[in-house]
Amino acid sequence: MPTVPYLQALGFQRDALIQAMGISFTTSTVVLAIGLAGNGGYPMSAVGGSAAMLVPAIGGMVIGTWLRQRLSVAVFRRCFLSGLALLGLYMARPWPE
Repeated sequence: MPTVPYLQALGFQRDALIQAMGISFTTSTVVLAIGLAGNGGYPMSAVGGSAAMLVPAIGGMVIGTWLRQRLSVAVFRRCFLSGLALLGLYMARPWPE
C-alpha cells in the first residue's frame, strides 16, 4: 500500500502514474509468487484459480483505461485520491472478532 501514495506524491502525469503502479504491482506479485513457490507456500492446486482470476483483472484494466482516457486530469485525480482514502478507511476499520 505505501507504494501508491509514494508514486502519486512524485507528481507523475496520469498515464505515467498508472504505468508506474502497474510495474510496481507486477514486480511485487511475481516476486511474491516466486517466494511462495520456493518455500512450498503456494500449492499447485491454486494455479488454476489464480489463472482464472486474470480474466476479471484484465477486464478491469480495459475498463479503467477506457475511463482514464475520457476523464479530465482534475476528475481523474479526485477519483484516484478518493479511492485511496476509501481504501485507507477500509483498512483502518476495526475487524470484528
